[in-house]
Amino acid sequence: MTEARRSKLLFAYLLFSALVCGAAVMVIEVLGSRVIGPFFGVSLFVWTSLISVTMIALALGYWFGGVLADRRGQSVDLYALIAAAGICVLLIPWLKAPVLEACLPLGLRTGAFASSMILFGPALLLLGSVSPYLVKIAARAVDNIGRTVGGLYALSTIGSVAGTALTGFFMIAYLGVNQAFYAVGFTLLLLAAAYFAALRRLVIAGAALVLCLVLAPQWIVPPALSMPDAQVREVFSGDTFYGSVKVVDVDYGDAVDRQLLIDGLHQGGQDLQRRLTVNRYPYLMQYIPYRLQPNGRDCLVVGLGAGFIPGWYSARGIRTDVVDIDPLIPQLARDYFGFTTNGDVIEADARHFLLTSARMYDYIVLDAYNGDLMPYHLLSREMFSLIAQHLRPGGVLGVNFIGSIGAQRRMTSSVVRTLRSVFESVDVYPVFDVTDLEGGVGNLEIFAYNGKRNMLPLGEVPGIDIHPRVNAQVRSFLRSSYPLPVDADALVLTDDYNPMDFFDAGLRETVRGWLLQSTARGLLTR
Repeated sequence: MTEARRSKLLFAYLLFSALVCGAAVMVIEVLGSRVIGPFFGVSLFVWTSLISVTMIALALGYWFGGVLADRRGQSVDLYALIAAAGICVLLIPWLKAPVLEACLPLGLRTGAFASSMILFGPALLLLGSVSPYLVKIAARAVDNIGRTVGGLYALSTIGSVAGTALTGFFMIAYLGVNQAFYAVGFTLLLLAAAYFAALRRLVIAGAALVLCLVLAPQWIVPPALSMPDAQVREVFSGDTFYGSVKVVDVDYGDAVDRQLLIDGLHQGGQDLQRRLTVNRYPYLMQYIPYRLQPNGRDCLVVGLGAGFIPGWYSARGIRTDVVDIDPLIPQLARDYFGFTTNGDVIEADARHFLLTSARMYDYIVLDAYNGDLMPYHLLSREMFSLIAQHLRPGGVLGVNFIGSIGAQRRMTSSVVRTLRSVFESVDVYPVFDVTDLEGGVGNLEIFAYNGKRNMLPLGEVPGIDIHPRVNAQVRSFLRSSYPLPVDADALVLTDDYNPMDFFDAGLRETVRGWLLQSTARGLLTR
């Protein structure tokens, strides 16, 4: 091969390398939310941490790569950096469990930032060092340096766009998080190995390929599943565009509960023998709207979960539609929890559905937690006004909200104040001990409607069937609403100003703490 041809091939390979490395950066950043989300939630703080870590690591990489390129500037060193980045990416699935657990005591914000920096910072720094190295090497071989540098950065950016789209539209849903990291790590290693092989450095190329095999996914041993006094069996696991979804059976010896988890947060549990939910809040969402409006004919449930709430309304002869943004959830609810409905199951964002639908309802249940926070666009005055337009006279809105009646109640108070700006009556039913005002955190069932009305006695509601494990508690919660004060600093939440993530950070840390105490760690990290 002539030197001129060799230089052209090297330049073409440098351009291809810029494309691949640019894609790898964005794949790591997008996948990062799925790694730290089960521990720290998928919230504003998590994304702020990921974006900040990415920018910091890339900035340090640009500086480091520039200094190293001036000192050495050889293509061999460049591809050694790319191979090192590949190794760092392959190590992420191995390291995530110990790193995340070590960062938990740091809290939601600091913990999310620290774990992101430890897990993703090294790989991103090495990938950031590629660009100045590419420029240094290319500058020796071409005269049009401006055009060359522009082309390198353009290809890197195109790669970033492709990596973002590939991750969001394909890799998460069809490969899963760990497999996606392996794919990126192997690609970077093979990129380096191909370069070394082309220069007849067969020993180095062979070593890189052997390393790929050693670190292959089949050698990865998943974390053990264990909980105090229970055996855990994973029935289903998958990643969708909207979260990491698992169905697990928890065997306590005298009973087996089947649970649905999304991003590590419990979304529904059922006693497999009695076929009743063992969660308390669904019973309130079933019975209270019916007691407020016993003559209703149509119901809309936003957020399916395991399907207990829409299943109950449908069994009473009430036509029940379900809206869920994740197409996998209805399938899992049917296959693993026995969900059925006499209405339509609509795959859509709830707000978009309400904006484009003319259907009217007597009951609307908003139960759309997909992590430890409801999507902010579903908790605003504009959203509640839109819901009111779809309620018939006498209709009832029920909202399942994880909040506080104690020291951290500002955002809970804000949700109530926002509802009162649209509806005449708002009742709050805590699904926990209201005497614990210091903590006072848990599921709150909030019901909004127009006018005042007497509530139908519980004994007159058809189909009262509460699991014995929670029967006494549920009946006590159903007795009366809680007079939650609307504090002076409570906000009317709008599409323009809705700082739920920020002001509820302490409460989210509490919820995540409960989650980590009650969930097998292997379910969050495997």
